[in-house]
Amino acid sequence: MVVVKLIEIWVFLMILIVSLLSAFGGFYLKLGSKKFKLSFKILKNKFLIVGVLFNIISLGLYVYVLRFEELSTLFPFIALNYVWVSIISDYFLKEKISFIKSIGIVFIIIGVSLIGFS
Repeated sequence: MVVVKLIEIWVFLMILIVSLLSAFGGFYLKLGSKKFKLSFKILKNKFLIVGVLFNIISLGLYVYVLRFEELSTLFPFIALNYVWVSIISDYFLKEKISFIKSIGIVFIIIGVSLIGFS
């Protein structure tokens, strides 16, 4: 008999939020990097600050969610960051998603589904 363990809906939603926050954190870091200079003026770079805050919040939520599910179940969902970053970069930064990247994104989604929901 095969037993399939599905993660609770709220845990799944939280890990998606973690992944999205991390992806948007990367997006804001990218925006902030355009004006990056290693000096005290870095504290005035709003994009860098927002990017760092998004990543800190993402990490805090991830640690919290780890209390409720196995690491081997949750960690594959972090791979969705690449999917979100590709979509965000295409939409906001006008970066192009090539055909090969699209295939990779499909494989990531399939892989996360197979590993995360098994």
